[in-house]
Amino acid sequence: MSETLEEAAGERPEARERVQDALAEITALLRKHRLVEGLVHEQLEHAPVGDHPDRGGLVESLVTRQNKAQLQRKLDRLHPADIAYVLEALPLDERLYIWDLVKADRDGEILLEVSEPVRESLISSMDTEELVAAAETLDADEIAELAPDLPQEVMDDVFSSLPVEEREQLRAAMSFDDDMVGALMDFEDLQVRADVTLEVVLRYLRRFDELPSQTDQLFVVDRDERLLGVLPVNKLIVTDPDALVADVMQPPVVKLQQHEKADEAASAFERYDLVSAPVVDTNDKLVGRVTVDEVLDFVRARGEEDVLQQAGLREEEDVFASVWKSFQNRWAWLAINLVTAFIASRVIGVFEGSIEKLVALAALMPIVAGIGGNSGNQTITMIVRAAALGQFAREHAHALIRKEIVVALINGLVWGGVMGLVAMLLYKDVPLGLVMVLAMTLNLMLAASMGVLIPMTMLKFGRDPALGSSVLITAVTDSGGFFIFLGLATLFLIA
Repeated sequence: MSETLEEAAGERPEARERVQDALAEITALLRKHRLVEGLVHEQLEHAPVGDHPDRGGLVESLVTRQNKAQLQRKLDRLHPADIAYVLEALPLDERLYIWDLVKADRDGEILLEVSEPVRESLISSMDTEELVAAAETLDADEIAELAPDLPQEVMDDVFSSLPVEEREQLRAAMSFDDDMVGALMDFEDLQVRADVTLEVVLRYLRRFDELPSQTDQLFVVDRDERLLGVLPVNKLIVTDPDALVADVMQPPVVKLQQHEKADEAASAFERYDLVSAPVVDTNDKLVGRVTVDEVLDFVRARGEEDVLQQAGLREEEDVFASVWKSFQNRWAWLAINLVTAFIASRVIGVFEGSIEKLVALAALMPIVAGIGGNSGNQTITMIVRAAALGQFAREHAHALIRKEIVVALINGLVWGGVMGLVAMLLYKDVPLGLVMVLAMTLNLMLAASMGVLIPMTMLKFGRDPALGSSVLITAVTDSGGFFIFLGLATLFLIA
């Protein structure tokens, strides 16, 4: 049975339609509120002096209360993730109006769901007491996720309000970088001993009002909390209650180290179709677990980050951010692009005399540069994906370059031959067609080489290989394509 990308990511088309319907309904209510508010103010401005001056205010107050009640009922029925979607889709003033209508006990959950730029705008509208109350509704690992965006005085108050155990968990969670397994870990692991019966385990589980989400297995530990194995819930249910845990438990499919890269965890979850996995320290002591929902969030965030970086954006951007913030986010790579475009223009300037003598060059050179850029982007996309999946090592770079150059040679001869034939027919010039074939082939080979070298160089210096890669490859293939094509034309057609 096939799945769409949205279904595979846990977001089915009907779910997306429901949240979009909710957004449309909320937007309509906000529009109605603004319309009535404007009409009432207009009536008040044109009303004769002394003619029921407070009647318009009463009407406005009544309509406002009705609108608020409708909006609150709608918001109360929505999942926190859906409210986050709505908030991200609204301009700042409407976003804050809706945010004020959300019940205070849901603030923490929603802050976790919204994107970082939108979260900043919501947090800036809240006072210290509201932020502390919102954080106190969350688990330690969730508070750690919010911590970078919360003011220090809020974190101090949250620390002092937590029980000692949760305080230590919060400190542990905040000690990990965002790209470590520890940053994805939660502390809701259910631990049992190997020397008890399954009946004892079942009685232990019945003490909970509900099990932690994504509980597909219990973790078997010794007295020092070292991981011995796992007890799958499905085995627990169907096995004789008198059996010992030691007889039923299984070795874990994978054990994650808390300081290893989160990419490794994501690969393990994808490879073994995991729902949860234990996290251990260097002494094999169980310290937490990672669940599939956290891994999915990480993978999605990493994918969005790669897309932004390929476009030269420094960070995720609120679509309704101020002009200044948007400018700050975008200027760096635009400046680099401007420099590379200037270099390309200077390359063309060197061959102005050749272009004046053979005007056909001006019409054909964008084709050479454009197909080189597309080919280079294909190679970079493949290499960046392989690096993200752990399938790319620097020692394989030479083999990859050779392979990509051969592919580029074949593409150059095929598509260069097509364009060479077109150029011959259009301009009745056989040498021009041959130059076109050679120029396209050479530029495609250049693009293939740089498509491997650019991400490999980024990796060597510890940078994300997706960072500005499309900008760099376009710069190289534009300047290189112009130089190759115009240089060959000058050498064989003009000289």
